[in-house]
Amino acid sequence: MTEPLTFSNPDTIWLERLPKVELHVHLEGAIPHDALWALIQKYGGDPAVPNLPALKEKFRYRDFPQFVVAWIWKNGFLREYEDFIFIAEVVARDFARQNIRYVEAFFSPTDFSRHGLRPQKVAEAVRRGLARVPETRVALVADLGRDGGPKQAAVTLAQVVEARDQGVVGIGIGGSEHRFPPEPFAEVYETARRLGFHTSAHAGEAAGAASVWGAARVLRAERIGHGTRAAEDETLLDYLAEHRIPLEMCPSSNVRTGVIIALDRHPIRRFFNRGLLVTVNTDDPAMFGTSLASEYLGLMETLDFSRDEVRTLILQAVQVSWLPMREKEALTDSFRRDPAWNE
Repeated sequence: MTEPLTFSNPDTIWLERLPKVELHVHLEGAIPHDALWALIQKYGGDPAVPNLPALKEKFRYRDFPQFVVAWIWKNGFLREYEDFIFIAEVVARDFARQNIRYVEAFFSPTDFSRHGLRPQKVAEAVRRGLARVPETRVALVADLGRDGGPKQAAVTLAQVVEARDQGVVGIGIGGSEHRFPPEPFAEVYETARRLGFHTSAHAGEAAGAASVWGAARVLRAERIGHGTRAAEDETLLDYLAEHRIPLEMCPSSNVRTGVIIALDRHPIRRFFNRGLLVTVNTDDPAMFGTSLASEYLGLMETLDFSRDEVRTLILQAVQVSWLPMREKEALTDSFRRDPAWNE
């Protein structure tokens, strides 16, 4: 499971108990190390990773491209539909342990075509695993993948339509943003909207402000994944604030991949103060050694976020989620009535 916080100060205890929402987490990047280790052993092991400490060392990165290499390596051990039932259940149990009540989780079906796995069947397997953990509700977002280009993304979208009944509510594009800009995917995004899917797009992580502009203006994405490097363009920040485009921010991820040199340099405080709709997320928690409570603790200890501001961030995540309005209101009400909420 994700490593729990080891501090014992009151803020840590409160954050662990607090009901939370996660809008930007990759299912494959949230596989607890012991579960991933079991999969590695299932498929004969890897001589370069002889034990669990070596596995943890594998998840240290010089930069974003090295992270992508580790991502591809890890996904090589997901080869059968049963593997997705397994990981979905263990990841969902970790969400429930953290008191994360609602999640919109990416899954990356294009990564597994090399093993002959079809997107709709992957989604069915994931849903079977998630259904074993009713304590946390998880909606799915299909990452169409930008590395295969827009034609492949369009093919994947057509296949994902068949999995809509598995709780797939939206689409996005992750992958090598520094190599594949958003604009060529405009037609795919327009098709996704016509089909009734919500839309997000990774931008402003491994590429600069121009990538965010493309995701916002050309793709017309409802939310921006990361958006960190929007800080490079004041006009862009004005645009995001004016148009109320939510950012799915992932502070620890940005530090671990070298996008931001240290947490105290992360722009999330500046964005929040400026009135942007920011949310806090873990991205790939098992690959970055983080948890949602850890993310909030870092903001409190390093960027002086108060408890009231943490509550605001959580409610903003509910507000910009893709739940129906009535369900957003019910979730907000349940959070405010939770015994931990006003501590």
